[in-house]
Amino acid sequence: MYSEILSGAIVGIQAYMVGVEVDIAPGLPCFNMVGSLGSEVRESRERVSVALKNAKIPIPCAHITVNLSPADQRKEGTAFDLPIAVGVLQSMEYFSEESTKDVLFLGELGLNGEIRRVKGVLPIVREAARLGIRECIVPRENAQEGAVIPGIKVRGAGNIGEILQFLRDGEKAQELLPAHVEVEELFDDGREPEEDFSQVNGQEAAKRAAEIAAAGFHNLLLTGPPGAGKSMIARRIPGILPPLTVEESLEVTAVYSVAGMLGEKALMTDRPFQSPHHTVSQAAFIGGSTIPKPGVISLAHRGVLFLDELPEFSRGILDGMRQPLEEHRVHVSRVNGSVTYPAEFMLVCAMNPCPCGYYPNINRCHCTQPQVKRYMGKISGPVLDRIDLCVELRPVELESIRAKVKGESSRQIRERVMAARLIQEKRFRGSHCRFNADIEAADVEQYCPLGEEEQACAGQLYDSLNLSARGYHRLLKVARTIADLEGAQTIQTEHLLEAACYRPAQSYWL
Repeated sequence: MYSEILSGAIVGIQAYMVGVEVDIAPGLPCFNMVGSLGSEVRESRERVSVALKNAKIPIPCAHITVNLSPADQRKEGTAFDLPIAVGVLQSMEYFSEESTKDVLFLGELGLNGEIRRVKGVLPIVREAARLGIRECIVPRENAQEGAVIPGIKVRGAGNIGEILQFLRDGEKAQELLPAHVEVEELFDDGREPEEDFSQVNGQEAAKRAAEIAAAGFHNLLLTGPPGAGKSMIARRIPGILPPLTVEESLEVTAVYSVAGMLGEKALMTDRPFQSPHHTVSQAAFIGGSTIPKPGVISLAHRGVLFLDELPEFSRGILDGMRQPLEEHRVHVSRVNGSVTYPAEFMLVCAMNPCPCGYYPNINRCHCTQPQVKRYMGKISGPVLDRIDLCVELRPVELESIRAKVKGESSRQIRERVMAARLIQEKRFRGSHCRFNADIEAADVEQYCPLGEEEQACAGQLYDSLNLSARGYHRLLKVARTIADLEGAQTIQTEHLLEAACYRPAQSYWL
């Protein structure tokens, strides 16, 4: 008896449908599986056989063949256990073919018949909904994750017995009721971030730079001695970014779902904040491994990637960011194929100006000039050229620490940021850009026009700051964001001058 069950798989974060074909025929008893399978998929035959046995469903002594099509696409993971088991049951005529028509199955089987959580449910359910599949049956722990996708029924199952009961009795089986999630309620929780800018004493210049960076999604570098507040400011930047839209939230959730890091959440509603240690491996940072999975830069998609102690990161990791910073995606090539992960993040970096951290304070810094130059030289020119804003923090004065008057809260700063983002949304409507940082070189003149006086000022800045073409365009984009924060229609001279103040400190990299 032949049967075919619908399932799905992931390449990168893109889903595709997989047909699980099962044939049970008289012959030498065996359980063969074909279709370009990884080791976890090949092990499914043992899990399925024992799970069905322990569920009091005897498997006949027959020649069982399972094929996962398309056969030329590599299959990885444990999500095929459930569709294989359902295919075996259908081939044994436990239920009709009509009961599994347009139904997608995903899930890992325990030896006791329990259905366990798997990775990548959200993108697979989303692709199934796009193709018009009527419903999906997934592990109960993944049901809320899949239910955020509209236009498709998602049912969560706890064990193979519930699946069998449902496929026999249909809607009469109460165990597999469709999961339901109110997406709007997930976003409308009214929570304020615990880490607030009102907790930061002094450092007004750094706060201003963080506000500009958040408004235009620009890259930011904070330099200064230990204890000046670099990390403190960086960790509060997600609190002034606009909330995720539903579409952005689905993108972020898909990455975390594929990485198996979604946890109990149905949807990622907060901007990601990733802060890897400087000993992170290149595969963990960029993405890859033997079985490719998203790296740190993809987990920071639509959020903030914070690199503390920037010069301590390896040269390969820092230079490996150059392409993702420009293209907003990362390509991972392996023997078994290539995958692409999204990587549109706001880069925030923090660093000391020298190995001891106190340069140029000659009273505290004992580093030699070659040591300082070598330390700063760990950051290559191409990486530095992709930094939009750089601000130097000074030690906080005692009066600022003791001050009883708190500074602006994250809510107040976020209101200005969102007003600037609204201006950008209107400006870029119908284009590929979302923020000022997205403006490509060919479009700079269109979106950042300058008057005669401003052109003369920009020319002087280009020469005096020794800018590259990329650096010049980034200067204009930062000036455009400053103008948006001020509510100005065009870029003025003062906007250009303020943007120039945020170019990387030349005294450090001479």
